[in-house]
Amino acid sequence: MGFFFLTVFMFASAIPDNHWRHNSIGFVIMFSLTFFFANFGPISTTFVVPEEIFPARLRSTCHGISAATGKAGSIIGAFGFLYAAQPTNPADLETDPGYPPGIGVKNSLIVLGCVNFLGMLFTFLVPETKGKSLEEISEENCEQNETVNENRIIPA
Repeated sequence: MGFFFLTVFMFASAIPDNHWRHNSIGFVIMFSLTFFFANFGPISTTFVVPEEIFPARLRSTCHGISAATGKAGSIIGAFGFLYAAQPTNPADLETDPGYPPGIGVKNSLIVLGCVNFLGMLFTFLVPETKGKSLEEISEENCEQNETVNENRIIPA
């Protein structure tokens, strides 16, 4: 749901580009809802899903790798948007000094909307835990019980 609403808000921010320049209250509301759904969906998922899908023995290491990868993606996205959002015409007065021409804010927001849509599609590939506990998911108790049963002496 978070990726869906992020997609909607990115396209809603991009398509009527000139509208938001003159309606600052609406833009602030749109921007606030975008951050709410980012924190509500994809950001909270990055903390919950690694704890559920990785095996117990590797959980902390894999969670750290996942977190580092997510942060690297955030850095790439932030700097990528900064460069991509520059106007296409280098002679334009809005171009920040020292940056090469980009694709513009409107096109950058459309690209972000497409990336959010892809994120929504990839979310369906994440395995669902269906209310199982972490021990049931990683089958820790099954392995332990099998070991105990193999070492147990059963009287005849």
